[in-house]
Amino acid sequence: MSKTVTIIGQGYVGLPLAEEATRAGWKVYGYDVSDRVVNGLNSGISHIDDLTDEDIAGMVERGYEATTDPRCIAESQVSVVCVPTPLGAAGSPDLKYVEAATQTVGDHLAKGATYILESTTYPGTTDGICLPILEAASGMKAGEDFFMAYSPERVDPGRIDFQIKNTPKLVGGINDASTEHAVDFYSHFVDTVVPVRGTKEAETSKLLENTFRHVNIALVNEMAKFCKELGIDIWEVIRGASTKPFGFMKFTPSAGVGGHCIPIDPNYLSYEVRNRLGYPFRFVELAQEINNSMPRYVVSRSSELLNHQAKALNGSKVLLLGVTYKPNIADQRESPAVPVAEEFLNRMAELSFHDPLVETWNLSKDYSLERESDLQKAVEEADLVVLLQAHKAYDLENIRNSAKLFFDTTGKSDSPAQFKL
Repeated sequence: MSKTVTIIGQGYVGLPLAEEATRAGWKVYGYDVSDRVVNGLNSGISHIDDLTDEDIAGMVERGYEATTDPRCIAESQVSVVCVPTPLGAAGSPDLKYVEAATQTVGDHLAKGATYILESTTYPGTTDGICLPILEAASGMKAGEDFFMAYSPERVDPGRIDFQIKNTPKLVGGINDASTEHAVDFYSHFVDTVVPVRGTKEAETSKLLENTFRHVNIALVNEMAKFCKELGIDIWEVIRGASTKPFGFMKFTPSAGVGGHCIPIDPNYLSYEVRNRLGYPFRFVELAQEINNSMPRYVVSRSSELLNHQAKALNGSKVLLLGVTYKPNIADQRESPAVPVAEEFLNRMAELSFHDPLVETWNLSKDYSLERESDLQKAVEEADLVVLLQAHKAYDLENIRNSAKLFFDTTGKSDSPAQFKL
């Protein structure tokens, strides 16, 4: 019997996983509920930054098949769930996509098959939410008739040095047999697979990774604020501290945190601590407060810079450069550019934007902006140019020299300290 896997969810996590599995000789079904995504993939068209159309065409040639038909799950020895887990009301995790995907797997699960959850979630989801759904839907016993594990995704969109194959993979099963089956699956195409004690340990490991980043970003963001008041160049401070070869890891201030992990994942852990134990996870909640304050801080600094030019923010032409959540990718999920823009608009600035990867910027359901077609002209005409993401397509020296006033929130330009975050 050929090695067959169904990967549920063909987004930034599921699709790279599918590609690596096809390279290892697995027959891969890419299950997704979107007809647009499925039709595009089967036609060799990519919809994510990390894979090109040529990559997708290569997958199809190797037998990859995208589908909206869940019956492929019955033909698979392994099913991997890679669906979104957004925040719901009051910061609680919204598991509707995980629950729906798990129900679909359970309805078609073959005896002896392995179910793996990769979606980021709070500790206890695999055992407490997914296991009962699978057992009820399949009529089988988890850990005996089929196997279950959790393996956190570690995808960093746009990164080329660490990808699926060379990024160590954590695996925790509901029992030893489940861990062994999941380890065996990933070992076909991941260089290092690391078993951990159980599903909760694997789930919490993912949350620790991103909480670590969340807290340290908040630390440098708060330092950036008081360093400005003390007349200290925070970027020079970071450059100096970064020369220490041990005991220090470089983090830099920014207009806020964005993407699929940092603004979301630590809240899962904070929610579970409050829900189960009745007290706050104070580091996470403080970090959230600090990082959420940065868009307003960026606009306040912008207002100060304009004041020094004898201009009010009200009515000034403000050009935002780079509205994605990180440089050199088109992904806009949870981008801090949105609250920055909203604050500028609230203060009556005349707002425009440019991003080489975004043509139309949807700030809300009812409000969108079209990209400035002539970047040079837009820079020259703006009263203030604010750099939010230093895309490699930008000539920062030319932009800085052409702008009437240039504010760099990324630290990537050669601007004087007073014109940096």
